Amino acid sequence: MNSDFALRTAGLTKRYGRLTALDDLTLEVCAGEVFGFLGPNGAGKSTTIRLLLGLARPTAGQAWVFGVGAADVARAHRLLAYVPADVALWPQLTGAEILHLQASTGPGVDYAYQAELVERFELDLSKPARTYSTGNRQKVALVAAFATRAPLLVLDEPTSGLDPLMERVFRTAVAAARDRGQTVFLSSHQLAEVEAVCDRVAILRAGRLIQVAPIGELRGLHRSEVTLTYTGQPPNLDTIAGVQDVRQPGEGRLRFTLTGPPGPALTALADADITALAVREPSLEEIFLDYYGTEAVR
Repeated sequence: MNSDFALRTAGLTKRYGRLTALDDLTLEVCAGEVFGFLGPNGAGKSTTIRLLLGLARPTAGQAWVFGVGAADVARAHRLLAYVPADVALWPQLTGAEILHLQASTGPGVDYAYQAELVERFELDLSKPARTYSTGNRQKVALVAAFATRAPLLVLDEPTSGLDPLMERVFRTAVAAARDRGQTVFLSSHQLAEVEAVCDRVAILRAGRLIQVAPIGELRGLHRSEVTLTYTGQPPNLDTIAGVQDVRQPGEGRLRFTLTGPPGPALTALADADITALAVREPSLEEIFLDYYGTEAVR
């Protein structure tokens, strides 16, 4: 197996009775890249990670971590660090004790960088884990992962408990991991998060791989829904760049989707008598249905 790939799957499938949670996933993640694994909740992302970590057995297919079969859990886990979506810690141990315990069982730790991360994430290591909020439990797991010398970091919805300021710290840590030559496999349902840090992205929906693309191609997914009311003549948006799917849901109302820079649309709207305007970011599920249509659910 080629060790140029940090992760590789071939025909990976998982069924639970009549439910197919993951269907024939074939994927390659290059060593040293930040790879996004994007999809709405229930798409099969966490199932995939469980299979990659050897925490569940596939119904069919195989997975490898740097050429080591995922089923060989002891060998494969020496090559990675994992942050789950829902972090559980030993309740009686302090944050410092937990980091020490994890460091002693992993592939090695950069202790100077660990101390730097503790400061950046504003984490109090003196408290027992039972007193930590969801966000602080997440921080402990992230500090442990980013400080490790493991060549692969597997992060499953890693910012779910973080506030916006800490999300920025997280993104900086991902960039630093890439600079050190580590591979980051980031599972998320947040388009903006994946867009901000990843080199390539795989898009999963209903257990099936829809697309693998460089991050630049993903920007076509990013769109907003604009609803406005006006008096007099409606604004002319027919030739405005980025404006699509213009509808008139009622008298004096207009709705359209907007991609790319908003400047041209705002200029056109400035010439009309707009009385109210609302902008909504659609959910990832809505984006997928709009971008891929019914092909995404087959």
